[in-house]
Amino acid sequence: MNRSASSRDRQHPPTWPDTVTCPFDFHEGLDFDPLLADLMARGPVTRIQLPYGDSEAWLVTSFDGVRQVTTDPRFSRAAIVGRDYPRLTPEPIVSPESVNVLDPPHSGRLRRAAARAFTKRRVERMTPAIERVAGRLLDEMAEHGPPADLAHHLSNPLPHHTICELLDVPEADRPVLLRRTHQMLATAPEARQTAADAKRFLRDYFADVVARRRRTPGEDLISAMAAPGADDGDRPLTDEELAVLAVTLILSGNDTATCQISNIVYVLLTRPDQWAALVRRPERLPVVLDELLRYIPFRKGVGIPRVALEDVEVAGVPIRAGDFVHVSYLAANRDPEVFRDPHVLDPDRPVHPHMTFGWGGHHCVAAPLALAELRVAVGTLLARFPGLRLAVPAREVRWDTATIRRFPLRLPVRW
Repeated sequence: MNRSASSRDRQHPPTWPDTVTCPFDFHEGLDFDPLLADLMARGPVTRIQLPYGDSEAWLVTSFDGVRQVTTDPRFSRAAIVGRDYPRLTPEPIVSPESVNVLDPPHSGRLRRAAARAFTKRRVERMTPAIERVAGRLLDEMAEHGPPADLAHHLSNPLPHHTICELLDVPEADRPVLLRRTHQMLATAPEARQTAADAKRFLRDYFADVVARRRRTPGEDLISAMAAPGADDGDRPLTDEELAVLAVTLILSGNDTATCQISNIVYVLLTRPDQWAALVRRPERLPVVLDELLRYIPFRKGVGIPRVALEDVEVAGVPIRAGDFVHVSYLAANRDPEVFRDPHVLDPDRPVHPHMTFGWGGHHCVAAPLALAELRVAVGTLLARFPGLRLAVPAREVRWDTATIRRFPLRLPVRW
């Protein structure tokens, strides 16, 4: 029986004395969540209660601790399947068959299939097309004239168009797919049925697409993954696996880049000296983007937990077999033991890997595509609109409050 409910409407099991209730609903601009900062100050491992799920969880916030949990096989994502695990959304976002809840080495076969969409060579081949789409979208924004909503003109359509092109989704179907992916990320208790319906719709939609591509292959990614011999010696993907993988890809393709285009531009425009420096030296964009990705908290709280398969210690804290363990990539990116002055945006800081795209066996396979989209979007803006600025005071920008993501609903700009 599914016992998930709003934290206001149900009785939780007995809690630890130091358990912290964590709604993780902070959405004021792109300031760092003060609750997460407080948890970091308490120590690298704390005990938390999330809005949904019938158990508490451990939260690991230090860079080294997150790295341990995401690479140690004693922590399993697969073990959450069938359990009402602690989470931020009323309806679990991932399907039980998703690559995101498989453990290595079992996840390898699906990850290798998904990674074909985002190899360096494929992304390089796609970049001119991304540039053409970005150029067309910004032509339309220029024709519209200032003030214009950058989210409407660029941030929302560019990543969605790109992933739909990869999957060869007809133009007429794209708006409903975008709406359904947003519905899956909602956090309000009353959104549960809508989110479940959205998940079911997307699976059914791509199950039909897979069946058609089996009969009549094209040049798209689904056809490539379904083709005989496409798995490089692996067992061929089933229709169900292909459909779930396609849902995962469209969620990934719409998530990071969509949020981060607007977030990055907002951060730069609220720091005019940083924007001006990039206008003067656009060749520094890759370095600046890397620091922006570390710095910006583009989502709320946590994602998918793991389960400890045996008793294990993290940062000196004993975790029992069967306990749920969440990690915070946002907190790891602000670990002062790893990043000097972590709450400062410093493009000149020493290079060090960050965790914005995850770590270990569940590092985001779509990261190369997201990076290409960000470079194209921000680079084209710098070249075509060097005088870009916010059209309203920063305090008047409205931010998403309905989903697990953090991004401006509208980003009015002038030039």
